[in-house]
Amino acid sequence: MPDLQGLLAIDPVPWARAQMAFTLAVHIILVPLGVSWAFITLIANHRAIRRDDADALELAQRWSKVMAVTFAVGAVTGTVLTFEFGILWPRFMGAYGAAFGIPFGIEGLFFFTEAIFIAIYIYGWKRLRPWPHFWTGVPIVLAGLGGTFSVVAANSWMNQPAGFTLGSAGKVASVDPMGVIFNRATPYEVTHMILAAYVVGGFLVASVYAFSLLRGQHDRRTRIGFLIPFTVASIAIPLQILVGDWAARSVFEDQPAKFAAMELVTETSSDVPETLGGWMDEDGDVTGGVPIPGLASWLSGFSTDTVIQGLDSFPAEDRPATRQVNVVHWAWDVMVGLGMALLALALWFAVLWWRKRDVSESKWFLRAASASGVAAILTMEAGWVVTEVGRQPWIVYGQMRVVDGATTSEGVWVSFLVILGVYAAVATATVLVLRSMARRWRSSEAEAVHVPYGPRPPTLRGDAA
Repeated sequence: MPDLQGLLAIDPVPWARAQMAFTLAVHIILVPLGVSWAFITLIANHRAIRRDDADALELAQRWSKVMAVTFAVGAVTGTVLTFEFGILWPRFMGAYGAAFGIPFGIEGLFFFTEAIFIAIYIYGWKRLRPWPHFWTGVPIVLAGLGGTFSVVAANSWMNQPAGFTLGSAGKVASVDPMGVIFNRATPYEVTHMILAAYVVGGFLVASVYAFSLLRGQHDRRTRIGFLIPFTVASIAIPLQILVGDWAARSVFEDQPAKFAAMELVTETSSDVPETLGGWMDEDGDVTGGVPIPGLASWLSGFSTDTVIQGLDSFPAEDRPATRQVNVVHWAWDVMVGLGMALLALALWFAVLWWRKRDVSESKWFLRAASASGVAAILTMEAGWVVTEVGRQPWIVYGQMRVVDGATTSEGVWVSFLVILGVYAAVATATVLVLRSMARRWRSSEAEAVHVPYGPRPPTLRGDAA
């Protein structure tokens, strides 16, 4: 008879990491929509009121409904992540929860505020006058920004822990909340993620309309539906590139082992090349890739004489393993490469707009714009891989290792399988709901919308009863 207990005795750490990585990778796609979609919707709403624009108003109404769906799904996936900290990482939370939990407690307040005002905004379409209704949407934007700040501050703390003292038992004994929230990594990580939200949200929404334009649907509503979010993303992407440079230099100063993995630097030296592609083998040698002489040093300190610490300067147990180094390096290359491609697309859009003052009908531009949403998501996912895998083997940088913070339950693989099933069901339901909404919108040229400032002649700003 096989030993059932022996079969189920599986190392829980890889499973805990895999489950956390999977749920975070799914949830992070919904975060930009929660942060940026309300802002994009308000732009359309504002245009509708100021210009009596029925097409913009209809877009705002539709987007607000989709925003409600994605917010509900994000609430589910976010709740799962919250419980996972206690289930998958009980020793980490037991030791550092008093500090780490502070930003998450604040995020809860922003979450409930956002939920309340989303309900008011959608409910208000049929019951409020134009400008009061518009202003009920502003707290949604602010709450989204506040929630992002709080969650990313918690992640920043894991990269640059501060604002606490440990007691003799190895647990947090006292906490400075401001020190926890405003650690050294908070400024650049929060700014980077907020801009990423507008880049991803803008390109993702615009890509849907770009695909419609590519198929020959050139009506005014489709052009506006493309123009608003794509403009938002095009403004955010150059700012994101600048912030990304700031973040990389900060990692160079504060997390040199992560930086060495990003740049595939195996030996400490100056005049370090920027290696595109390539990988590190088990002997610590770099194989393949295209080196650009001196560029990594110059980007790090504005001089090719800048010395970059190599992976060999850190004990093996204090730096990412070889496989993790390669994952971080390739994720870094993907993030930077796709980010620059999106910047080029935004510049292309600016030139075309300057020449024609209208959405371009260029097939190649629309093809690229149709792919921009997926490209933006991949860029963001790659950035989070760099952040999280690059911190290995630490769950709290320099304080606690991943293996010391994870659960010891050998049945954690069961929860992973359950989560896969739940997320598959949620994803299927979400797609079906959104497809049903899209079919309903396509079935008629104009919806019957009974609102105080609905799309009816002669004005959208008529008095309401």
